[in-house]
Amino acid sequence: MNPFMPDLYQALIADDHPLFRNALHQVLSEQLNMVVTQSHNFEQTIEALKHTPDIDLVFLDLNMPDTEGLSGLTRLRAEHPNILIIIVSADEDPVTISKCIHLGASAFIPKSESLESISDAVHTVLDGEQWLPPDFVLSNTDNVEIENFQRLETLTPHQLKVLNMIANGLLNKQIAYELDISESTVKQHASAVLRKLGVNNRTLAGIMYKQLMSIE
Repeated sequence: MNPFMPDLYQALIADDHPLFRNALHQVLSEQLNMVVTQSHNFEQTIEALKHTPDIDLVFLDLNMPDTEGLSGLTRLRAEHPNILIIIVSADEDPVTISKCIHLGASAFIPKSESLESISDAVHTVLDGEQWLPPDFVLSNTDNVEIENFQRLETLTPHQLKVLNMIANGLLNKQIAYELDISESTVKQHASAVLRKLGVNNRTLAGIMYKQLMSIE
């Protein structure tokens, strides 16, 4: 057992690129002595977390099938607040990296980083600190956007799902069908979303969500 990793951690690699998954799996299992699960799309990731409740870390690719922008990260943070999320992405845009950190990611690892850097990032995160690429400085985020990120964090998982569907143009009847709930429940969730986000209508809520979730 690695002397720097006294506990047996469990990790989930959520990435649709098999070569990268295999390389990361090798680092986590052989060098860091972790138990590793893999998923290749977002819904499979959600199912894996349901059936493996002891997962400690998720290595999340931002550009997996069946997720858009930063919505996957936001949903994971809402539904599994105690799991550490490490973003691994080919996207190295400073604004995207800063958004991920503001949305609660513990690290952002560009896929161009070496396997040694990945190992260092994992140690840093497990020590309770954030890890960012060397020499990276978080981009300036205005106070309004920071407040909007904070408001988004107050939404429950159900409210977040409703907001995502509102942003995608679904009507209450369609949302009720997709989530298998009543229209009155959808209206209650929508009202709570508007109140928590501090906006007056669904259109503004959808625009805010799209802007926060966008990848530059």
